[in-house]
Amino acid sequence: MARKSEKLLELYGYDLVLGSIAAFYVFMVPYTKVEESFNVQAMHDILYHRHQIEKYDHLEFPGVVPRTFVGAFLVSILASPAVLLMNLLHLPKLYSLYAVRLVLGGIVLSTLRFFRIQIKKKFGSQVEAFFVILTASQFHLLFYCTRPLPNTLAFSLVNLAYGYWFKGSLYAALNCMVFATLVFRCDILLLIAPLGLELLLTKSVSFWKALTSCLAAAFLSIGLTVLVDSVMWRRLLWPELEVFWFNSVLNRSSEWGTHPFHWYFTSALPRSLLAAYPLFLFGVLLDRRVFFYILPVLSFVLLYSKLPHKELRFVISSIPIFNFAAAVAASRVYNNRKKRFWKFLYITMLGLMLGSLACTAVFFMASYENYPSGYALKPLHRIGGITKNSDELWVHIDTFSAMNGISRFCEDNYPWRYSKEENIYLEDFQMRNFTYLLNENFYIKGFKCLMSVDGFSRLHVRIGFPSISLVKGPKVFIHGNIRNTDITNRSWPGCPVIP
Repeated sequence: MARKSEKLLELYGYDLVLGSIAAFYVFMVPYTKVEESFNVQAMHDILYHRHQIEKYDHLEFPGVVPRTFVGAFLVSILASPAVLLMNLLHLPKLYSLYAVRLVLGGIVLSTLRFFRIQIKKKFGSQVEAFFVILTASQFHLLFYCTRPLPNTLAFSLVNLAYGYWFKGSLYAALNCMVFATLVFRCDILLLIAPLGLELLLTKSVSFWKALTSCLAAAFLSIGLTVLVDSVMWRRLLWPELEVFWFNSVLNRSSEWGTHPFHWYFTSALPRSLLAAYPLFLFGVLLDRRVFFYILPVLSFVLLYSKLPHKELRFVISSIPIFNFAAAVAASRVYNNRKKRFWKFLYITMLGLMLGSLACTAVFFMASYENYPSGYALKPLHRIGGITKNSDELWVHIDTFSAMNGISRFCEDNYPWRYSKEENIYLEDFQMRNFTYLLNENFYIKGFKCLMSVDGFSRLHVRIGFPSISLVKGPKVFIHGNIRNTDITNRSWPGCPVIP
């Protein structure tokens, strides 16, 4: 029995480490942001409304561009047994959000495992171990792997592609990236292009065989997404084509903010890679094989840098390859740590890894405080849910609150009712029959501020211990209708005095 346990630990120990960290992030920070809105609402509607498409959130709030339901269907189907059990036990719907996020994380980490196994076969178990250590000490990869973003769904396929690439199954690698590009994220085209070019120039693949293989994968991918999404959106639709047109041809994505060309290299990658950032550069110098794998991914980030609108999640698919290169360097430094010059590098590497853990702790604390409206619903349901005559309790959720933590998974059953109606002027709320408001504004005529929820504002650096602290401030306010004195006179925490 002991030997069997040791064998299982040897086989799945690394998965247990990475999975435990990802699950910790799920349970500590369960709520979602606006970028995740489509998929998280789609998963809710598939699980709770099933074939009643007219009740689905995307028909009322379609978003700027349409997204595919393919990923949401896969995750929801896998999570449905757990959700069914939760419904039988009459657990809050928030538990279902845990379920779908854990399932999504399981999918991503299983594909990362496939890639990790190929690293072990090609570069040895020590490189694999450092790959896991570096990944575990970073924040963003394991935090994002459970978040229902199109980038995360594409990321799982890119991990498969990396695994096939290392394994030598090059056509399978290209097919995975084709599927990811045409179904989930059209920007993966910027990764498949340099990878395909490198494989052709090194004569690793045949042009005609690669072309026919990718065309077959493209037809299957487009057929699947058009079939599924035309039914769900009630019009003939290939979602990623519209996304490509909006972001790349019209360049409308820049309306959501822009960053300079160097931002990925001076901000996003240093924050996401941490200790692996300097180490991956060292890995390229130490092992000539690493450059072959780094070049297409580095080209992907460079090409993406030309687009003015930038976010860290856009380049999340590059992190595993950078971590692999860093793991090669870390393994070489570790093996030579007793030599004079290498001993200095070894101490430096240990310091970098400790620094990574400290930064990850700070990133986690900031993220924990970054979903104020999700946290606001808890006391609202607890204190404000008692009603004398079973009247419906209508909650209006403003745009800021809908973007910062609230999804349909957070809603309670009767007598609660929720509205995300947009374009209501503040002075018009007094003429509406809402019981409560979740709003970013402190004062609204006709309503009493019952409590506020703080959220992350910025980091404060100072001399002393701790040297870094979080600065929080009131972000979301819960208001009660002054005509309902039974509600407004309850024991609410109250609101701060804001000048």
